[in-house]
Amino acid sequence: MSEDLTLYHWEPNANSGKPMLTLVEKGVPFASHYIDLLAFDQHKPDYLAINPMGTIPAMVHGGRLMNESTAIMEYVEEAFPGPALMPADARDRWRVRWWMKYFDQWLGPSLSMLGWNVGIGPKVRERDPEELKAAIDRIPLPERRIAWRKAIYGLFSEEELAESTRRILIGIDLVEKTLVQREWLACDSYSLADINAFNSAYFLPISQGEHCNDEKTPRIMRWLRTIYARPAVKTTWAMGRTAMASRIKIFEGEEVEKW
Repeated sequence: MSEDLTLYHWEPNANSGKPMLTLVEKGVPFASHYIDLLAFDQHKPDYLAINPMGTIPAMVHGGRLMNESTAIMEYVEEAFPGPALMPADARDRWRVRWWMKYFDQWLGPSLSMLGWNVGIGPKVRERDPEELKAAIDRIPLPERRIAWRKAIYGLFSEEELAESTRRILIGIDLVEKTLVQREWLACDSYSLADINAFNSAYFLPISQGEHCNDEKTPRIMRWLRTIYARPAVKTTWAMGRTAMASRIKIFEGEEVEKW
């Protein structure tokens, strides 16, 4: 393992999962540094000394800090040898970036909002109120303080939740129709687009089982199972420390907690 590259991450899903899986797919050795997001490790002095923004994931390579999960994915692809995760064709590369932006700005945040509102928020809320307040007050970015307050205390409006649901249903339809055209999301080969999307889309048959299942979205389900079967995905998800990581076993036919 090279200590020259350290990845600071949470569970192997959503934003943290994107660079984790990219590194493992490329065969790049890295030092894994687990940051417990629900314990607010990302806002504690030790981590803020590394990443003053207090966001995860973050990567340090050659003494240089890098943040923003999708940008880290592209850096890893360009900086290290290993299987190509970006296609050679310019149009295909554009399509990879289009899908990554779509998940980063449209579908991923909507899934996150519903997940926090129904699952994670209520669990965090059980902690000591004064400790929670102090933890939120330590968040360095004001916009992140607002977002965390809404997530923890269930302050999403009915309009916000309805809009997230609407976006998710549109996204399910778009991904299903796209996978009619080709095996993978952006091109004819497995790419950063699939890695980016999988780390949010794995949750669709769990949180949206009525709309994303073998009968209604067979191509999405095939795509998700094909990605899950990859050795790098199994290795990455084995790095999880909470029950959240066990939800991935839905693709092995196991019953998992559904929200």
